[in-house]
This record gives sequence, C-alpha cells and structure tokens, in this order.
Amino acid sequence: MAKDNKSPQNKSRFSSWWIYGLILVFLLGFQFLGNSSLSPSSKTTTSELQEFLRNGDIDKILIITNTRQAKVFLTDEALRKTVHEDVVDQPFSLSTGNVPHYVLDYGDLQNFENDIKKIKQENNLDTVVDYTTESSLFSDLLIGMLPFVIIIAIWIYLMRRMSGGAGGGAGGQIFNIGKSKAKLFDEKTDTRTSFKDVAGLEGAKEEVEEIVEFLKNPDKYTSLGGKIPKGALLVGPPGTGKTLLAKAVAGEAKVPFFSLSGSDFVEMFVGVGASRVRDLFKQAKDKSPSIIFIDEIDAIGRARGKNNFTGSNDERENTLNQLLTEMDGFGTNTNVIVLAATNRADVLDKALMRAGRFDRQIYVDLPDIRERKEIFEVHLRPIKTAETLDLDFLARQTPGFSGADIANVCNEAALIAARKEKKAVSKQDFLDAVDRIVGGLEKKNKIITPEEKKTIAYHEAGHATVSWMLEHAAPLVKVTIVPRGQSLGAAWYLPEERLLVRPEQMKDEMCATLGGRAAEKVIFNKISTGALSDLEKVTKQARAMVTIYGLNDTIGNLTYYDSSGQDAYGFNKPYSEDTAQIIDREISKIIEEQYARAISVLKEHKEKLTELAERLLEKEVIFKEDLEKIFGKRPFESQFDTLGQETLEKPEEAASEDSEQPLEQKN
Repeated sequence: MAKDNKSPQNKSRFSSWWIYGLILVFLLGFQFLGNSSLSPSSKTTTSELQEFLRNGDIDKILIITNTRQAKVFLTDEALRKTVHEDVVDQPFSLSTGNVPHYVLDYGDLQNFENDIKKIKQENNLDTVVDYTTESSLFSDLLIGMLPFVIIIAIWIYLMRRMSGGAGGGAGGQIFNIGKSKAKLFDEKTDTRTSFKDVAGLEGAKEEVEEIVEFLKNPDKYTSLGGKIPKGALLVGPPGTGKTLLAKAVAGEAKVPFFSLSGSDFVEMFVGVGASRVRDLFKQAKDKSPSIIFIDEIDAIGRARGKNNFTGSNDERENTLNQLLTEMDGFGTNTNVIVLAATNRADVLDKALMRAGRFDRQIYVDLPDIRERKEIFEVHLRPIKTAETLDLDFLARQTPGFSGADIANVCNEAALIAARKEKKAVSKQDFLDAVDRIVGGLEKKNKIITPEEKKTIAYHEAGHATVSWMLEHAAPLVKVTIVPRGQSLGAAWYLPEERLLVRPEQMKDEMCATLGGRAAEKVIFNKISTGALSDLEKVTKQARAMVTIYGLNDTIGNLTYYDSSGQDAYGFNKPYSEDTAQIIDREISKIIEEQYARAISVLKEHKEKLTELAERLLEKEVIFKEDLEKIFGKRPFESQFDTLGQETLEKPEEAASEDSEQPLEQKN
C-alpha cells in the first residue's frame, strides 16, 4: 500500500492574517459603496446647471461647502422630460438621505452663489438653495479608531517578539507565552550521537547508561522493589562533555527527549517561568517514558534568598519553586527522568540537590592522560593525517585540556595544515596548534630592541634554571623568546598531575615562577615590569596557602574559604583587622623567602644561566636536550620526567609577557 507523501506540516494552516485582510476588504467596500459621490448620479457642469435652473427644472440645490460640490434635485415635472430620461429616480446607495439627480464641482463659492441668485431673480424662481457639510463615515471611524489600532498593533508586535517570535511554535503566539520552549528530539532525524562518540568519562557513562536502561526495561528494576531515579545532575568544568553526554543519552534511549536551556524559563512577565515548567512536565508525562534535559540549570536553580537585596518577589524563585514541585510531584511510575548540567553546582539550591529530586550527581572531571588519548581518537576520525600519529605523545602534550580543548586542537591543526598548502595534517601541525591555542598567535614582526630581547632571554633562562634545579618544580621542556599572543617570551613544562599538593611543592613552584625576576636582578641588578603575571601567580598561591588551605604556621589550621558562596560579594571579612595584617605579613614573607631562594640558586649557577641565555638569544627556541647539555641530567629524576623524552613537549605557555603559568592552575 502506497504511503501518502503529504506530511501534516505541508497542510495549510489558518492564519490570523486572513481575518485582518477580510476586515480591510470590508471597510474599503463600505467606503466605496457608502460614498454618495459614487452613486448613479449624473455629472453636470455649471452652464448646464444654469440652463436647468432657467427652465425651472431644479427643485433644490444643496451646496457642500467643505468639498466644493453641489447636489442638484429635480422637480417631478422635469423628471418626465426627455432631456433627463437618463437620470435614475432613486438609485441604490448605502448613503443616508435622498440621492441627488446631478452633482457638479464648482469653483469659487461666491461667484457660484451670485450666478444662482441672479438667475432666480430674473426668472422669479423659488428654487431652494441650502448649505451643509459632509463627512465620510469610514473616514470618521478610521480617524477615531486609528490611535487604538496603532497601540494594539505595537502591543501585539512586542508580545510576539518577547514571546519568542511571530512564527508558529509553542511560544510564538501571545496567548502561548506560557508554553514550554523545549525542543523535542526525534531519534531518527534530529540526533545521531551515541555513547561511542563519547570518549573517556567511563564513570559518568556508566551512570547514564543505567538511566537509559531504566527507560528501556523498567520492569528489570521495579520487579525487585527499586524505584526509577527522578533526576541526574551532570557537574563539571566547562568543555568536559556534559551536554555531549546528554545528547548521547538522547541517541541511545530511543524515547522522547526534551532539550532546553535554563534561560528559556526566564521571561520579563510574572508567572511565565512557572507556567513553562508546568507545561514542560505535562508534555513529558504525556509522552512518557521520556527524558527532560535542562542545560545550564544554574540560570533558574540558584539558591533562593541569595542576592535578593531589594526584598522584592523574584521571578526566578517562582520558577525554581515550580520546578521543585514538579520534580517531587509526579509519581515514580510515570517514567520521566530529568537530566541537568551545570558547572556552578555550588550556587544551586539545596532543595534541588536533595535525594528524591536529583538522586544522582555525576561529576564530569577533566580527562586524564588515558582519556585524552581516547578523545583524540574520536576527533581524529575526520582528520586526514599524513602519518600514524603517536596519540600517547599528543595526550602528554595536553595536560589539563578538556574535551572541547582537544577538539579545538584537532581543528586548529587542520587549519594550520591547510594554510601551509599541505595535503594532510602532520605531527608538527598538532604541536603548532597547541602552541597557538595555549600561547596565542606568533608575532615574529614585533619590534623589540636588542636590550629588551636580552632581558627577555635572561628572564626565561632564569625560569628554566630554577625549575631544573628544584625537586618539586615541573620539568621544563621548551623555552622561547619569540613573542606569542601577549607574551614576549614563554616557557613550556610538563606539570605533574597531582591530586594533593604539599607546602614544599607549592614553594618550589613559586620559587621557579620568581626565577625570571631573580635572573634580571642577578645579571643586571635591575628589575622590569615583565614579571607581572609571575607576581600575580605567586601572590594567589601564597594567599591560598595562608587563607584557604591552612598551610601557614602563624595563622594555624584555619581557613577563610566559604564553599557555600554566602560571602561571594565580600561585604564583610571573616577575620579581624589584626588578623588581616598578620595575613598580609605572612603572604609577603612567603614570597620574599622564595625570591631570595631563587636568587641564591641563580648565583650558584650563574655561568650556566649565562650560557643558556646566550644560546636562547642565538636560537630563539631551545628544547630539553639543550638544557641537559648545559646542566646535565636533572638532579631529581621522576616518573614525570621520563614521560616526555621526545622533543617539542609543550603543554603550557605563559599567559602574559615574560612568564609562564601552569595549565592546571589556569583551569
């Protein structure tokens, strides 16, 4: 049996514009039919009028003063004359009053009146001459209603714009502004993402795979007395794949999938957000089993009562209250599961996070080296590579990169290869892409004086020397004095992926960071502004040691960090003024101790520092083997040093001039 190719979408739909068109046609027709000037009255001239008047054929002349028109009414005797046989006695018209037999347009009113008066006196006539003004009913109606029409039209336009556009759709019409804006995905056409497209995230995938299994085979779990979870919250840094994971759920579940953003509930009208929440859950229940995905839920899920300085009613709070009610209101047998994603879980309302609403909180963390390799495998599928790439090598070059960052690296490598007129993407293109993303665009034409270039070379050599000699500093693998982005020089190193950081490790990192300024002091006995980002970094680290992590003996085992965000705006300090002075002194003490330590290390190895700087001035870019030739093997060999034996290992670059910043700190 042949299928009907006509889809419901191709059927013509009734539009409100048809109503507007019919009203306009009716008003225009009323104007034309109701206008007496268009009635079957004969047109005449002033000379003919005077002739008719002399013959005594005219009974009445009605002069319309505001239109310069005269209407002529004949006597009964005149209507029987052959000269007036074409005149209709009472023609059809919608206009009020008697229909004239003749109409004429006169010029000057005074001359027209004098001519009529003269003929009446000469022929002793009793013809009635009357005066009136005439107006159009349509014109009067239009003028009276025009302001209201304009106001209503503007209001309709604004309502359409604010309710999501004038087109058809749930939110497109004025009276549908409270309808949900969720997009319903069709698993056959709208999304083809599956769990195979999601690399890494093994723990998170296991959790959401079980949710999909709940929807596909609920009896497997309910037969044992279990209940289907009501919600799962995906939490993690930006770019780690939270939204991609939700798309994979939509592709795997084979059930209706409603997707929208948290900001879609927010509207300027009171009650709209709550209405859209109700409509969303109503649609989901009607199509159950189904999944609702709310991206960036912190737009409406922020903790109630926070930052509400005016004390007024907050529309977001009403929306959140309705969401809480709906999530805990529908029964467990409706098979509706809510997925949500956010990278700001700390600001969410506690009632939203409790069991029974979001039963599961799935943390989507930055990928480790193994997961980064899997992510590279996914994003390299459409890339035409010139050779078999060492994915382990690429994974080692990108510590701290998220999945979105790795996708950007692959795309940037393809663009760089195309820019160089290559037929395929090579390994060097990927390394250049990492340089480009982390450090910025290379600026070889930047004007730098020889004195500045020498200062930059010693600055970067100071970083390299100190980091090479300290046990817990990250092993440096590449140094350059070629300007890139906002930096005048840069140093790359392979930071250790630590879960716990000890005070001696933080101090070694701070000492290596201050090595650039210390080198300027040792060699030139002068300092410059090039260490701005270095100072910013060490100040943040020292402040964290004292006020957050409790790693300072003077302050003790105290922390002034508020994870709940209650003191986010800093209206009051959680410590006294005396304590603030102690904190300032301890921060300064830690930094100055590490600065003095860096100077001591550089003075001890001043000759090797100078040799390294001279080689850097000569080559502009030096690698790990250059450092080994000058300094020998690193005194503190670790497993992280052996990971990067190949050259060009570069996970990180300075974010501002003449300094470097670990990627793990940046993220």
